[in-house]
Formats: sequence, structure tokens, C-alpha cells
Amino acid sequence: MKRSAVTALIVVWLTSMVVMAQRMAANPNTEAPGVKIARALSAAPANIAKGARVAERGKGNETVLREGNNGFTCFPGHSGVVGDMPYCANDAALQWINDFAERKPKPTNAEPGIVYMLAGGTDWSATDPFAKSGNPFKQPLHWMIMWPFDPVTTGLPMTAKQTGTWIMYAGTPWAHLMINQRP
Repeated sequence: MKRSAVTALIVVWLTSMVVMAQRMAANPNTEAPGVKIARALSAAPANIAKGARVAERGKGNETVLREGNNGFTCFPGHSGVVGDMPYCANDAALQWINDFAERKPKPTNAEPGIVYMLAGGTDWSATDPFAKSGNPFKQPLHWMIMWPFDPVTTGLPMTAKQTGTWIMYAGTPWAHLMINQRP
């Protein structure tokens, strides 16, 4: 084979690899299910991850990637997207999350929910639950209790911090406890 033909083949191959990488970056749904499952399970302690259901949320639908049996569902999120990090939640927390997504006046879960986010993440605001822009802040590994917490009655701080416990979205119906440590 002539050197020019080999060079042309290499250029075509490299070009196709670049195009494929750009498509995957533009559409994270092209990731292999195993990659998504691993990222989702990275959010939970090992004893929770072992029996957790894994699902992916899309526009108006949910795709189950793995069945589970312990009452927790883990989601992979989308790498690099502010506010869309991997998490694992029990049914009460999922009710809270669904109410939040539907912008209900307040959460309707009848008991505290638990969310694990041991992979950390980012969010747009620690005070405005519906912020969609600004300077994102990095969240360390943490877990949350999805239940109304009041800084006045609890004495807990409402300022975002990298260690310890604080109340996110204090003063709103979406206030919840952030616990920045391993459970």
C-alpha cells in the first residue's frame, strides 16, 4: 500500500474518531450502560449500592439500567453538568425530588428522605432552589436528609460549607439538611 493511501486512511480514521467523540460529548446517552451504572453507584455507600436500582432520567421518561431490591434508586447524572450529579435516593427522597422538579409549592413526602451523593457535585446556589446560572459552587461528598429544617429551631448554620452540617435552601419549603461527611 502506498504511503499516501495509508496517510489517507489514518486521516479518515482520526476524523471519524473526533466526530464520534463530539457526538458522545453532545449526547451523554451514548455512554455504555456499565459506565452509567458505575457512576450512579459511586454516589452511595457500598451497602446501599449493592442492592440499589439504577435508572436514568431523560426528557419525561425513566430507563431502568439495573433492578434493585433495597428501596434506593441511583441515577448517574451527567458529567460536567451543574446540578446533575450522581445520587442515590430512597422513595421519600424521590417524592421530594419529583415535587421539586414539578415546582410544587412544597414537598409532599410524609417522612424524611435520604439522598447519598458520595461523588460530590456542583450546584448553582445554596440559597435559591431554582437558580439556573451564576457561579457554581463545588459540593464535597455528602448525604442529605430531605425534610424541612429551620435554622432558628435547630441552631444549624445556613451557609454553604465544605465540612460539617448545614441547611441548604434555608427559609424555603425546599430546605434540607446537608451532611458533608461519609455516613
